[in-house]
Amino acid sequence: MQAKARYKKPTEERLKRWALHYLERYASSAANLRRVLQRKVSKACRSLELEPQDYEPMIDRVVSLCVETGLINDLHYAETKAASLRRRGGSKRKIEAQLIAKGVDRDILQNVLESDDEAELQAAIAFARRRRLGPFRKAADRDQRRDKDLAALCRAGFAFEVARQVIDAHQEIEHDQSGFSN
Repeated sequence: MQAKARYKKPTEERLKRWALHYLERYASSAANLRRVLQRKVSKACRSLELEPQDYEPMIDRVVSLCVETGLINDLHYAETKAASLRRRGGSKRKIEAQLIAKGVDRDILQNVLESDDEAELQAAIAFARRRRLGPFRKAADRDQRRDKDLAALCRAGFAFEVARQVIDAHQEIEHDQSGFSN
């Protein structure tokens, strides 16, 4: 049987340690760190029968301290997260949704996502390769699965025209991405 968790009263020093521990393990935006600290405080307050809203100013100070010291930089976080998702085959829409969920400001988001269509096309190719769609599928199955492959790319957030271009590409895409054309 597991013992009930024992919580200590949240102090600014504890909040700083919680924030540093979290930031050592994960990249984060300021809004996301605020949510993490609010959850920690809420659990402690529930256990100790305290009011969580009394600790909001303390959370604000810790988050602003992390921003001032450079531990958190929303622009850098958004750029690295977007680049990582792009490499894995994430569409612009998917990247935008994930960054909004992490609390990245819309102005920063627009600056990061102002990329050319070539990046979207390369992400679609990466997605198709990873899921073995279109030109990465066995030739025998390719024609009968075309519509389903198009639908998979569109559900992943890619525009229909980009999805069509990837799915209808010839087999040479596997060997040379720079010569990608219909």
